[in-house]
Amino acid sequence: MKRESGLPQKGSEHPHKQPTMEVDKVKSLFNAKIWDRAFQEGLQHEIKSAQPYNWGTIRDLVDDELLRNVRKEIETEIHFTNKETDIYKVNQSGDLANLSGLDWDDLSRLPSLCRLREILYSEVYRDVISYVTGAGKLSGEKMDMSINTYTKGCHLLTHDDVIGSRRVSFILYLPDPDKRWKDHYGGGLRLFPSIVANVPQSDHSAKLVPQFNQIALFQVQPGFSFHDVEEVHVNKHRLSIQGWYHIPQKGERGFVPGEEEEWVKTNTSTLAQLESNVLQDYEFPKSERDILPLHQIRHVDDFINAQSSDDMNEGKLPDLSLLSSKEVSYLAGYVSPHYLTAEGIHKLQSQFLEKSQLQVEDFLNEEKSEILKRHIKKDELEKECPYESSKVQAPWKTAIPPHKWRYLYIDGKSHENFHNEQDVLDRLNTEETPNYTLLSQVLDATKNDTELCLIEVVRFLKSSTFKKYLALLTFLSPLSEQVLIRRFRPGKDFTLATQVHKNELLGQVEGFVEAVLEGTLCLTPTDGWDSGEVGGYDLYMDNQDEGEGLDKDVDDAAVYKNDDSGDSVLINKPPSWNSLNLVLRDESVLQFIKYVSWSAKSSRWDITAQWDVKTVGDENDDSDSNNDDDDDHDSDIGNNNVQ
Repeated sequence: MKRESGLPQKGSEHPHKQPTMEVDKVKSLFNAKIWDRAFQEGLQHEIKSAQPYNWGTIRDLVDDELLRNVRKEIETEIHFTNKETDIYKVNQSGDLANLSGLDWDDLSRLPSLCRLREILYSEVYRDVISYVTGAGKLSGEKMDMSINTYTKGCHLLTHDDVIGSRRVSFILYLPDPDKRWKDHYGGGLRLFPSIVANVPQSDHSAKLVPQFNQIALFQVQPGFSFHDVEEVHVNKHRLSIQGWYHIPQKGERGFVPGEEEEWVKTNTSTLAQLESNVLQDYEFPKSERDILPLHQIRHVDDFINAQSSDDMNEGKLPDLSLLSSKEVSYLAGYVSPHYLTAEGIHKLQSQFLEKSQLQVEDFLNEEKSEILKRHIKKDELEKECPYESSKVQAPWKTAIPPHKWRYLYIDGKSHENFHNEQDVLDRLNTEETPNYTLLSQVLDATKNDTELCLIEVVRFLKSSTFKKYLALLTFLSPLSEQVLIRRFRPGKDFTLATQVHKNELLGQVEGFVEAVLEGTLCLTPTDGWDSGEVGGYDLYMDNQDEGEGLDKDVDDAAVYKNDDSGDSVLINKPPSWNSLNLVLRDESVLQFIKYVSWSAKSSRWDITAQWDVKTVGDENDDSDSNNDDDDDHDSDIGNNNVQ
């Protein structure tokens, strides 16, 4: 089933039915300068020499009165609804996703808008765009336009516009015609250079602050034409018409048989790139979980074997005497006391085995919680947070590529900063495993007190004692792990919806669970997140497109707001302080951290972990008991629709 589209729909392949204007009339509705050959040559040179890729802009493109009338028609005749996905938040016209789909009754309501569409797709104007961009002939039949209004908080994250037969992208801006749109309003068009094809750098290198009657345009360049729309920071409307020119269709001038099919076959959309094995070399942090030492796995196995999920189901309390006094003391140094009692643990066990998901509020004890909160708040108030990747200093790093995610993280490895392909290749040739102990020893305590406090918690989560506690709650034995410290900066950071992949090396392990156990300890010290308006929430949703292949892009993003059934969202956890979220997730479930708005009071801070896991004990003694008992752990949120 195709996901509901929120942004521009693919263009209509049917010819428009309205009468065609005379060429002279078309020309009269544009600024006369665009027909001047010297202007065209100058614009062509500007586009060819532009960075980070070929793009350009034209001010005062069309007749001022016409465009003012278009703006009035949009404001009075078109209804906008808010659409939000992992990749965007925007107000999209509900009845005008594609102008070519309107009937004559609709057209009578929008005469100026229809006139604008006709001149934008006229042959004489298309020839100019073809010449200045060097894109080749452009279709006049396959019209592809949409209208969006970006209000405060709206944004569109990094993508390259590669989908179908698109050849040239354009955005015609219609903010208030009588007031200048200022840089600090946000809403700018930002363009990103690439490290290599299909891998954009973390930071943009060019930005256009949009003005009324200004058009931005660029040739769609697979793997290179990455751009985004900066979040709008103020209570103003950034109205725009987004459109594309496509490869000529059969019967049009410039049509080449098989050209469109070959283009679609050889070029991959942005979201398809995210699932490509080829590009995983350029993804940092790696989605790799290190296999645990065998002796540590055995200790946890023995611990689980001494427990019984059947006892738990019968209401019997867990036997905490299996933990040594030293282990209990170590746990008590971090975990809240009420989660270390037999009754408290039994309650958590019951919740997890019922739902394959667990939310533990006030997880850390009061002492550890207060120390962390004090340090994180101090960082937020007194330290300048770097917003450019080149300014990020050890032990922090920037997650790349930005068409998948962007955030600051600590992974227990040496510092890195990627500027070109060689930087990435050098890193790939360096074998290194996380060593948070060594990292804590080399950091300057006078400058990195917050980082050292966070690393201390990571070392606790990586300990054998905590893995026993985790096994006590879940009856699952960890086989591998990855633990990261993360910071999501306001107006900057996010992760897009992705699947989790099991560790293929562990697939033959007896009792191996076809799901990954994820734990996120959220340590965000501010309020104001619960409404979801400033983002930052951790969302799990059913993958409605599972099995449909990789032909996806912005308009196939993970729609979760305006979902009439409400069935797609499994978990939606806003940022909070000292809350541990445990989820057993299989490959049918998508997860993302929503873009954190500029309006958020602070960054989202968390420590996140993943473990490949197995079942142990009586469940694996024979096939009959395996079929019965595995139900407890096979009902991960991919199959259980936890609300």
